[in-house]
Parts: sequence; C-alpha cells; structure tokens
Amino acid sequence: MPLRISPKSLRGGLIAGVLWVLALWAVGMRPTLRLDELFATFAHLTGLLAGYGALGMFFLMARVPALEHGVGADRLARWHAWSGRWVLLLCLGHALLALCGSAARHRNDLLTSALQMLSRTQLALATIGLVLLCAAGAVSARFIRGRIPHETWRAVHLLTYLGAALGVAHQMTGPDLAGNICAFWLWALLHAAVVVLLVRYRLVVPVRQALKHNLRVVEVRAEGPDVFSVVMEGDGLDELRAEAGQFFRWRFLQRRVWHSALPFSLSAPVRDNRLRITVKAVGNHTRRIRRLKPGTRVLATGPFGAMTAHRRKRRKVLLLAGGVGITPMRALFEALPGGPGDITLLYRAGSEEQLVLREELEAIAAFRQAGLHYLLGPSDASFNPLAPQTLRSLVPDLARRDVYLCGPHGMTVAAVAALVQAGVPQKRIHTESFAL
Repeated sequence: MPLRISPKSLRGGLIAGVLWVLALWAVGMRPTLRLDELFATFAHLTGLLAGYGALGMFFLMARVPALEHGVGADRLARWHAWSGRWVLLLCLGHALLALCGSAARHRNDLLTSALQMLSRTQLALATIGLVLLCAAGAVSARFIRGRIPHETWRAVHLLTYLGAALGVAHQMTGPDLAGNICAFWLWALLHAAVVVLLVRYRLVVPVRQALKHNLRVVEVRAEGPDVFSVVMEGDGLDELRAEAGQFFRWRFLQRRVWHSALPFSLSAPVRDNRLRITVKAVGNHTRRIRRLKPGTRVLATGPFGAMTAHRRKRRKVLLLAGGVGITPMRALFEALPGGPGDITLLYRAGSEEQLVLREELEAIAAFRQAGLHYLLGPSDASFNPLAPQTLRSLVPDLARRDVYLCGPHGMTVAAVAALVQAGVPQKRIHTESFAL
C-alpha cells in the first residue's frame, strides 16, 4: 500500500513551520518605540511569513504521491489557492511596511522613498518578483480565470516560479537570515528540498514513466454528445498501481496539445495493459484531444487522488455521479468489492441522451447484481431528483452507507447538503472537487 500523509498530519506540519518562523522573528526583534523601527520590524515579519507561505504553496503542488493519495488533490489545490491569496497579501504588506519605514527613517515622502529603494538592484528585482506574483494571482481570481483560455492562465501562472525565485534571493540577503547562520542554512535546505520535489515529481517521474511504459493512443471513440473516450496501451501498466477513482495528468505529444497536461480520471480499471479516460469537450484543448491519432505518445503522471476504496468504511456503498463525473464512478462501480446489493449507483443527467457509458453500466449492474438508477431531468425543473426524500426512497439504507460523489460543482454542493439531511454523516461522503 502506498504511503499516505493524512490531512491532519500535513496541517500540523505546516502550522509547526509557521510557529518556527514566528520564533525566528521574535529572536531577532528589538523592542522599540521608534516609528521607523516598528515599520521595519513588522516588514521583517510579513516578509518571513510570505517566504514560508510561498514555500508551502510549491510544496502542496509538487505532486508528492504521499500527499496526493492521503490528502487528496482537491484539498491540496484549495489549500494552495488559499495560501496563495495570503502570500500575496503578506508580500504587499511587506513592501508597504518597508516603504513606510524607509520614508520615516529618511523623513521623505513615499514617492521619493520608493524611487530611492528601486534604485537599488536587489530591491528592484524583488519588486519585479512581486509584480509577477500579482499577475499570477490576478489571472487566478475566479471571475478572471473563467474568462481566459487555460493555456493563457497556465503561462502566466508559471511566472510564480520566477517571482518566487527573485523573492528568495532578496530574502536570503536580508537581515533576518544573513545574520543567523543556522536559520540561513535551514531556510536554504527547505527551499532546496522543495525544488528537488518539484523537479522529481513534475519532470523526472513523468519522463521516466513515459520511457518505461511506452504509453500510446490506441483508439478515440465517441460516447455521447461531445463526450469521447481515449484508449491507451503501454507496457507493464500494472506497476503503476492505479486504483479505480484515481486520475492521471495527461500530456499528449501531438501538435497543438503537447504543451498542456490536464487531469482526467480513469473511466475503467486498468486491464490488459490498457488505460481509458472519458472526456467531455468543453474547451479548445479537449476538442483537440478528440482528434488524437492512434500511435500518439502519451506522458502520464500519476496516479493521483484519494477517492478510492481506501476511504471505504462500510460494506454497502452508494456511488452518486453527475454529468461526466460518471467516469471515476464507472470504474468504482466495477472495481469496488461487494456482493449482491452492496453497491448502488445513482446517475444524474439532464436527459437520456446525456447518459454516458450506459451500456457498460447496465452490464456491470446485471453481472454484479448491483443497483443502478438514472436521475433525469433539467436542473431547473420543479422536481428535484437529489432531494433527501428521493434519495431515501431509492436507497432505503442510505444513512448506513459510504457515499462516493463526483459531478459539477453546483450539483456536488447540492448533493452533499441533501445527503447530510438524509442522515449520512459528512465524514462518510467522499468527493473530490476542484472548485476554488
């Protein structure tokens, strides 16, 4: 069984790091009532916290398997986004406090002090780093990110690496670290460790897996309106130890799609050295994937995700899927252990035409003697197929089951609320949602 770091352990470790940063600042702080010194003192504190926060951001997104399997990629993504907002605020606070401290010390106005500070190369580079971080933060804001192509967001988001590097260079020469040899080397080792993790799991591992497993596209076939499956074949795929409910990040080495790696869940268990994903065409990148040619090389990083049989606590399980969220549920529907009646799948869709993989689901249900119900109808209809009483009528022992849930964000939120009202404890509702 792969190593898993629990959310509680990760949270505890990150908080311990914050306490260490506060202790480092407190040791170097000199009590004073001078205005310029007070500004400088709190500029040091915000700078240290911003540096530590940036380090944590990159660590969360380093795709370390122990974190991805134990914490879950969705929670890691949300923590990453949350910490990013605080890092930006701390960086801006650090810059403003440092500017005010300089103005108070030299009795200048803010504009004159800003020009004087920018005349120093080190501070000018740190300011460029701050601007790059702000740009990445701006395109990651929800109301902007939904209006720009994913490729544009990704290109700007990559600037955080350069922005953080400029910030680290500024920090390593600052008074809080340069004057404390132990803190300096510990800070340097922490950053080096995160860089090693990033290079290993975001670059080395995908390339090594590609060379080892020789993964290639075998077939692309239609499954429904704007939905298609990509079947890939490789060597020794059982060594990946991929579980139903997990996903990979896929990079298809074909013109116009090679530059992006997007997460898609397995829509069937690994079998006969084949992997399959089922994708809904919702943007330029996914529409281009539909035109992949057989023989296209594939870089697959993973498996990731914690919505697997490992989370199961009860013998009976309800799988609840909405839209293309059926893909991981279809794999779990086939692979989760259980006898007749132990596994039930509820599939929410707007109409029968929108049902994906229907023949496979019905064949699995018949073979396993499992429950299968379609919840059809428009989302704005007066009848709510996800109402607590509806769920209880379809699954009378619902409150005694584990529930695995995957679907669009709005449907997921509504379903979780309905399940809780129907008597399912929150801790037995297993879902991964990447809405930030």
